[in-house]
Amino acid sequence: MISLALGLSAVLTVFAAALRFGGASLVRTHRADALRDAASGTKGAERVADLLELPTMLQPSIGMVHAAVLVAAAIPATWALSAVTSRWMLAGSLMALGLILVLAGDAVPRAVGRAMPRRPAYRLSILLAWAIRVGSRAADAISEDEEDDNGEGHSEEQDHEEEFELISSVLEFTDAIVREVMVPRTDMITISASEDTDRALDLVIARGRSRIPVTGDDLDDIVGVLYARDLLTLFDAGEGPRPVTRLMRPVHLIPETKRVSELLRELQASKVHLAVVVDEFGGTAGLVSIEDLLEEIVGEIVDEYDVEQPMVELLSDGEYLVDARMAVGDLGDLVGHEIPDDDWDTVGGLVLGLAGRVPEEGESFDIDHLVLTADRVQGRRVSRVRVSVR
Repeated sequence: MISLALGLSAVLTVFAAALRFGGASLVRTHRADALRDAASGTKGAERVADLLELPTMLQPSIGMVHAAVLVAAAIPATWALSAVTSRWMLAGSLMALGLILVLAGDAVPRAVGRAMPRRPAYRLSILLAWAIRVGSRAADAISEDEEDDNGEGHSEEQDHEEEFELISSVLEFTDAIVREVMVPRTDMITISASEDTDRALDLVIARGRSRIPVTGDDLDDIVGVLYARDLLTLFDAGEGPRPVTRLMRPVHLIPETKRVSELLRELQASKVHLAVVVDEFGGTAGLVSIEDLLEEIVGEIVDEYDVEQPMVELLSDGEYLVDARMAVGDLGDLVGHEIPDDDWDTVGGLVLGLAGRVPEEGESFDIDHLVLTADRVQGRRVSRVRVSVR
């Protein structure tokens, strides 16, 4: 009986250690990583991603079950030790037992699990799911107190939706390329290398830009970037105008096919906030800033001086007025129809592709269940499109 009791205690200790090991790995796992691993077919990753939908419930639920298992492990071991020892020997044995249970069943597996996110959690996902389900009442009792100071907490459904949108944005961010997020060359604000700093300062104030590319012979010849801070420093010193070429800084050139996740790390490392995008022929395709990259994750960033122009305006049921810069995929989500986007990134590009030329204002084109009308054409560019769902 004594051997059986000690064996049962050992089994329960191992069970508690596995629970703590997997739980520590689970809380160090990012849900975006679990979703990505699940998409690649990693076993257990999808279950872990589901568990991570409610992060506040994980540790209370697992902790409750873990504590119960450790207590259960201590009971038969204590009985066995009391049967074979007594007095001071028993006291020393119980202290040793407590130390073994704490180290082997909690501290050591917790430390190892924290250093090993993802994989252990995937392998122990069934055990973790069971523990969270059993301990959910304790987790619910704890999470009920986690409201804001006014007692106005978000509903779980709202929290899940916001978290899903953020994770989806992060996943899309890793796959996006610069061409999809850049400011196109037709919208670029530049200054000629022949201008002086007074003219540059007027342009900065009028257009609200902190960095302006400097052009040489034409828009395909970007020779540098002018910083508003340098202009203001010169103005504050009371010095007269000077050629912008004496104040401009080197330009950072990148290909339009570069992944935005790689570009963000590159800009952070080089401490550059603005890059000029070039196409395969070496011509200027557009420009991109760190703000453009961050907006891919968190959405549009608008400050107190920005005049926000809506990307979509609802005209009537099934009819919209959209900015031609809107992504084709976003238009498909808006109207509830899948639109081929292999050849076009934006709605304006889609209209140009359907027309095979620069369309006239008011000219319409059919694609699937939609009618696209060039509502506004500026030069060689479609800037606004009317979309009707048939």
